[in-house]
Amino acid sequence: MSKIPQVKEFDGLPVVTAEKMKYLDKKASLEHGVAAETLMENAGRAVAEAALKFAAEELGKQPAGLSIAVCCGKGNNGGDGLVAARYLKQAGAAVRVFILPPKETGYGELVVKNLQAAKEAGVPVEMTRKEDLEALPAAFSAADLLLDALLGVSGVGKPTGPVHRVIQLMNKSGRPIIAVDLPSGLSPDTGHHSGVFIIARLTLTLGFAKTGLMAAHAQKNTGLIKVLPIGYPQPLIEEARRG
Repeated sequence: MSKIPQVKEFDGLPVVTAEKMKYLDKKASLEHGVAAETLMENAGRAVAEAALKFAAEELGKQPAGLSIAVCCGKGNNGGDGLVAARYLKQAGAAVRVFILPPKETGYGELVVKNLQAAKEAGVPVEMTRKEDLEALPAAFSAADLLLDALLGVSGVGKPTGPVHRVIQLMNKSGRPIIAVDLPSGLSPDTGHHSGVFIIARLTLTLGFAKTGLMAAHAQKNTGLIKVLPIGYPQPLIEEARRG
């Protein structure tokens, strides 16, 4: 089994595994009254703000002249991307969302809610089914910036189906990619990949850095790593620090 990097702290905050992250998310809701919906809203808003800062500093683009393609998965990482798309649109950027088809059971509750909110805010949303993939290269090349919100800490194994192709097309576009939480296709725990993964210029990891992002071999795929605070209470941060 691949080794988990033993880095304890990054940006003054504890570094956590995927399992620990899920545990802390549940605890935030059950014991500290911070709803998952609130964490997602905070995450998406923080991602949008950081993406706009990147566009201004690295691309010389202000929101009014900025075009962004947001690629969303079917889980909560995709939900974060949908919230970010809404805030980017509000800031004046031209945003298009490309979302993976739902599982047979449909999207989760938070994704459904934020999909509706994005549409109501005027964000164009397109499904990336297998038969729709040929339209993506033109859409990506027309954008200044791509946002990777495909796979979060729950993504394991090699990406397959449409997500596999979306990752390839994002990388091939030559456009700078900002990863939400971690580059899709990288293991959140070890930083290894199985051959299909996003190569990001900037990784905006949510709440706490994930152990896989700390691996030396992952750095060429993560780009610059920034931790975005999303509203975890201080007692929970201290608990995460104690391990």
